[in-house]
Amino acid sequence: MAVNLLVDIGNSRLKWALSAQGELVAGAALFNSAVTEATLAEVWRGLSAPEHLAISCVSVRRLAGIVRAAAAALWPGLPIIEAKSEAQAFGVTNAYPQPEKLGVDRWLALLAARRHYMSPVLVVDCGTAITVDVLDESGRHLGGMICPGLTLMKKALHAGTEALGYEDSAFVGGLAHDTAAAIHSGVLTAATGLIEHVFSAQPEPCRLLLTGGDAALIAGRLGCDCRVDADLVLRGLSLLLE
Repeated sequence: MAVNLLVDIGNSRLKWALSAQGELVAGAALFNSAVTEATLAEVWRGLSAPEHLAISCVSVRRLAGIVRAAAAALWPGLPIIEAKSEAQAFGVTNAYPQPEKLGVDRWLALLAARRHYMSPVLVVDCGTAITVDVLDESGRHLGGMICPGLTLMKKALHAGTEALGYEDSAFVGGLAHDTAAAIHSGVLTAATGLIEHVFSAQPEPCRLLLTGGDAALIAGRLGCDCRVDADLVLRGLSLLLE
């Protein structure tokens, strides 16, 4: 049975999975700051040699080079594919006049959404940045929006003010009685408000699909039905190896 190695290098974390016959087995994610050739060699040393390696990278190019070097050391001659955004693929048409300018993670998420979920669909990646993309029933990408993710919003308040500190803690939502809880509730409401606004503005009923590290947290606060798929970008990567 053919097994492939998939690597998604985001702005904060490296996620990876093995794929075989359309099924994914995800490994433990690594923070980008911890990614070295030695670390990856230790994580992957016990794996059987994959047939291919597919990489998606929206972070610094150095990390993709580290992944390539670690894979080449473990499995010399391993074929490596790096994903690029295209004008059209797998039934999806890119809205960007310069298709390569669309973040490859957003592109792969759209490909996976088209393959695995019923269109039309609103795809939201809740990571370091929050990206919102709309795919119509025919697979046409209608465009998207980008705003800071929850952590970036908190850090922006801390960096731009004298009195507001940064805490990476979660609190109960709603009107808060202390500053840290008020910031958490405020940024979470900003994120859910964006998503709900775009979702309600669609002229036709559509499916709401969330991915990314904060997807489960944000999904729990939305006032509309949604589906969380933590591995959506990896699913898009696996399509490239079909």
